[in-house]
Amino acid sequence: MTDTATDTATATDTPAASRTPVTYAFARQAGIAFQPAANPGDAGIFLLRSGADRRALLEVRRVVGHTCPVRECAPADYDRALSDIYAWTGVGSETMEEAGEGEDSLTRLIDEMPRSEDLLDSDSDAPIIRLINGLIAEAVRTAASDVHVEPFEDRVSIRYRVDGVLHETASVPPRLASPLVSRIKVMARLDIAEKRIPQDGRLSITLGRQSVDVRVSTLPSRHGERVVLRLLDNSAARFRLADLGLPAAMLADMEKALAQPNGIILVTGPTGAGKTTTLYAGLNALNAESRNILTVEDPVEYAIDGIGQTQVNTKVGMTFAAGLRAILRQDPDIVMVGEIRDAETARIAVQASLTGHLVLSTVHTNSAVAAIARLRDMGVESYLLASTLTAIVAQRLVRRLCGHCAESYTPDAAELDLLGLAGRSDITLHRPTGCSQCKQTGYDGRTGLYELVMVDDTLRKQIHDDAREADMAAHAFAKRPTLFRNGVELALAGTTSLAEVLRVCREEGERHAGV
Repeated sequence: MTDTATDTATATDTPAASRTPVTYAFARQAGIAFQPAANPGDAGIFLLRSGADRRALLEVRRVVGHTCPVRECAPADYDRALSDIYAWTGVGSETMEEAGEGEDSLTRLIDEMPRSEDLLDSDSDAPIIRLINGLIAEAVRTAASDVHVEPFEDRVSIRYRVDGVLHETASVPPRLASPLVSRIKVMARLDIAEKRIPQDGRLSITLGRQSVDVRVSTLPSRHGERVVLRLLDNSAARFRLADLGLPAAMLADMEKALAQPNGIILVTGPTGAGKTTTLYAGLNALNAESRNILTVEDPVEYAIDGIGQTQVNTKVGMTFAAGLRAILRQDPDIVMVGEIRDAETARIAVQASLTGHLVLSTVHTNSAVAAIARLRDMGVESYLLASTLTAIVAQRLVRRLCGHCAESYTPDAAELDLLGLAGRSDITLHRPTGCSQCKQTGYDGRTGLYELVMVDDTLRKQIHDDAREADMAAHAFAKRPTLFRNGVELALAGTTSLAEVLRVCREEGERHAGV
């Protein structure tokens, strides 16, 4: 298709699909679509997929009500044009609110799906649109962080990740896999013609007064494309450090580290541990008109007013390292790098710290002290790490016990050993039971476990001298709690269960028990 037709599809301020009378199902099946013009007074264009039956063009002209130029497109170009024309069809607040009404709304939507073998035979896209809206609305209602759409031979499994744990919520017939995935890809402006490679996209929805961004990721699999929708609640961008659940002493130390004019502050942990939220909370604490704060992220998850945010785009060479080099020429005071994942980014971050910048970033390690070894492995010299590291936070997320059904009990000898309280008989713990309030899970919401390493003079000397990780940890946590000890305190307070603490800190818990 020519560039002119593509420009017409993307130049409109109002989504084109809201004004085209041709349904997506018909345009997809017949290979004929109507692309409204950017200016209301212009005629628009009929798009014709190569090989399509031109007799259907007569019906499209009758529906549109006037004649327009016809532009023939290659099949792949035609499919991309459909993504532009119909991207936002059905994604509206009213539709979303209706889809989210009632406890059994998702089940009802699935039961109401047409029984025909091919949904594209229908004159309307409404059933699939309602189902997708229902999936997202139900995810928002249940506070799910992710929706997994996974095709298998005999079904399409729909799973929600709630409080960090996946649950299968529904399954639909396998015949729905292709139209369901295609419609999601159209809404996210992905290439529906390309099914061999992974794709990433994004869409925004409004549910009542709540604005939700949805990141879309597709992955080819044996029985079709898997789709994961990650829901990003924009209210998370307004988190403060005090909202994270840091112990009081740890919160004071973190605020002290952020008050430094330069240095490197790292947040470590696995994917889904809340590292980005912690970084954003730190940026919110620093955000002031007198400071120039710039970030390079992959992707930009939440927009923060007053902060310059740049997104990684490896297709055009915009890597973390390239972005970091560029923003250092923008006269920043504070720099946030989404992740230090290679030697070049690590070296530039260290140099930025040495030249008077405060650098915030994340590293994928299992503990705070392990981040030092990770940066060494990337080739950063020990004397540079000793000069630049200010603080390292490691974190996990654990589920909170439901306040309506948590059951108290006396721990046995093995559990007391894990707690480091062997021989005590006055200890009470709590465990989940399940009720209607928590949907029989026993948990409601999540809170953080943290350990914080403040790099003092002794630790700087240890880093400089290439000390062993165990020796550095012994000094760092001589007077500070580790992740596991922080979890034990939450278990003793009845906030979470010991089993939940062990789920996210099992290795350290087993070391405490001598396993």
